Parts: sequence; C-alpha cells; structure tokens
Amino acid sequence: MKDSVVNSVKTLFVLGALTVASCGRGAVARGSGYTSAAEYRPKSGAVNIYAATRAKYLSPAARRALPMVYVPNSRSGTVSVIDPHTYQVVRTFPTGKVPQHVVPSYDLSTLWVANNESDSLTPIDPVTGKEGMSVKVADPYNMYFTPDGQFAMVIAEARRRIDFRDPKTMKLVQSLRLDCKGLDHVEFTADNRYAIGTCEFSGQLVKIDLSTRAVVGYLTLDPNVWTHRITHQFKRFLEELMNVPSMPQDIRSSPDGRTFYVADMKEGGVFVVDPAKLTKIGFVHTGVGAHGIYPSRDGTRLYVTNRGWNTLAGGRHGPGSISVLDPATNRVVANWPVPGGGSPDMGNVTADGKELWVSGRYDDEVYVFDASTGRLTHRIPVGHEPHGLCVWPQPGRYSLGHTGNMR
Repeated sequence: MKDSVVNSVKTLFVLGALTVASCGRGAVARGSGYTSAAEYRPKSGAVNIYAATRAKYLSPAARRALPMVYVPNSRSGTVSVIDPHTYQVVRTFPTGKVPQHVVPSYDLSTLWVANNESDSLTPIDPVTGKEGMSVKVADPYNMYFTPDGQFAMVIAEARRRIDFRDPKTMKLVQSLRLDCKGLDHVEFTADNRYAIGTCEFSGQLVKIDLSTRAVVGYLTLDPNVWTHRITHQFKRFLEELMNVPSMPQDIRSSPDGRTFYVADMKEGGVFVVDPAKLTKIGFVHTGVGAHGIYPSRDGTRLYVTNRGWNTLAGGRHGPGSISVLDPATNRVVANWPVPGGGSPDMGNVTADGKELWVSGRYDDEVYVFDASTGRLTHRIPVGHEPHGLCVWPQPGRYSLGHTGNMR
C-alpha cells in the first residue's frame, strides 16, 4: 500500500463514507432483521451484493488485523500461518482433528478453525494471529452466519443438519434436519431471506427460509440434461459407481443476485441456477473437479478452482487449473493451468484484489496466482491436505462465513 499523503486522504475519505453509510438505513446490525436488495444498490441503480467488498474497503475491525494467510491442514491436524508479504510459513500450530475451514466471524473479531472430527472450533485472534481455547461444537465441517448476524450456521455434514447457534458463545439454539446427504457450502439470496446449500453426496441443492429456519425445497442436479460429452452407457456406469448424479461443491451468487453458480466436481463445471425458482437454467464447463468459487474485488469475474480430480481422493500433480468466469455472459474468459500439475481447492482473493490464494489439496502446498495475468507466482509447502484457507483481512462490513464470504 502506498504511503503518500494523497492516498492517505483517499483512504480516510472512503472509511468515513463507509462509516456514515453503516449508520444509515442500509446498515445491518446483529438481530436487526432482514433487509432488501436495495442495501446493495450503488448510485448506478444496479444491485451489486459485492459493492462493499471492493479493494481496500476494510472495516475498522479488519484494519486492526495482522495480515496473514491461515491454512488448515486437514490430515496434519494443524494450521499453517503464512506471511503474505514474504510468502513464508511463519508458524504452524496444532488444532483438533481434521481442521476443514478457517471461518471469519460475522463481526470480524474472530477466525474460527472448524475441527471436523474433534467436534470443536478453535478461535484465532486476527489482531495477534494467536489461537485460543477450543469450543465444543458437534461436527463442524463448515460454518456460515445469517445475514442479520443473529445466528451462526454450523454445517454438521455427517449428522445431516444445520445447527443454528449463538454466534459468540456457540450455544445451540436449533438443529435443522435435512433430507439430503453431504451438505457442504451455502450462499444467501440478495434479499437475505433464503440460504441455498449444496448436498455433495446426493447431488442436490436445499433451500432454507431463514425467518422460519425451515426447508422450503430441494433441487436435484441431473447433469444428463446439460452434458453430452460421454456416452449415456458410460455416464450411467459412473453414476452407479458413485451413486450420485452430480457432486455439487461451492455455491456463489452473481453480483446482481439473480443467478447462483454451483461448482460440480463430478461434471467439471458450474451449474447455473435461478435462486428464486430453485431451477437449473444452464451449465458452464470449466475444468476437471470444479470445486471453489471466488468473486473478484469488483464482482465482474468469478474464479473457479478446478482441483484436477472428480473423486474424493486424488493424487499429486493432477490437471488442476483456475477458470475465470464472466457472470454477465456466463462464459469462461480465461483458464490458468497449474504448471506441472496441481490441485487448487479453497481460498480467496487478497484485500487489494491483486492475488488469488488457494490450497493445493492433494499436493500439500498453497498456490498464489497473479489475478491480472493468471501467472502462478508462488508455491508454498504446507501440511498434509490443506483445505479451506483464509486470507485475512478482507474488505466488507460483515462476514457470512466460509473462508470469507463478505458483504
């Protein structure tokens, strides 16, 4: 970041404007109820749910954080901490068994490590980068927060439920049972009234009314409607072998909120979904093992990680890549291969939008891509099976969870 007086004044002006805006009718305070899409409507009049996550729009809480990248090494039971300026691991600390994701809290005061097989969450103080005492929470594969900040939504994948908890104490408020298998990732509609989740092991999406905390519908993602790259007989053999028609992973919204994109690991691309009607409207091929989706700082591009394998277990040096999707046209405008092969999985864009950091799930490393050129600039060795890494701090007023889904 430049240190010039001019840029300092600009930064202060932006922060002041954001502070004023947060005090007005468009602000979202914990427990304040749901707001309309007008919350995301800039002067142009067009809805952009990522409007408050533009480059360097850091909240006061985020500005206090120590810039670091936190990498949960699932099979090592550790978190590696990387200095984003030197690209070096500065420390590694133990967590519980199988840490899956590092999740920013709604108020940005804590980073939570979801220790799946230890039934615990390990808090990290983002100001110091130091971990605290773990909190007992059943089966935390992943975690999200309702847009009003009232609840943490712990994704208890193995138990087929979402546990709505107090976002500070993690005390259980309600458990919502689901009739689908392998709930993994969640996105929220632009009006903040619904959550749509992906069910990896039954090939479905589930839609949840957040006001009643109840399921309102399911959608089965049948790839036969959209793909014809292999024969019907061979596709049927694969479906019987894996017992699911598709394997949806990450899910993210277009900037205007009208379209959701669902990365499908088995089909090698993203389903295009109407979140209001909960219907499929298209499919875009990206690459082998489509997995994570991350918006650029201006929301005009979605980075799709293709981890090189369309199965749960993969090998080293697969045909991993990053596909750059234009949500305005639903076209892939660029593809960034990992030189020599790799397995890009989960991560995020840096606060300035200049780099994309993702874990190399089956190669025990972290990749850093130049977001302007697509060039792989760094490969950083970490622990065994790195997964949902968190680049911190992130721009935005509050976190909806995962590795930093900001609004």
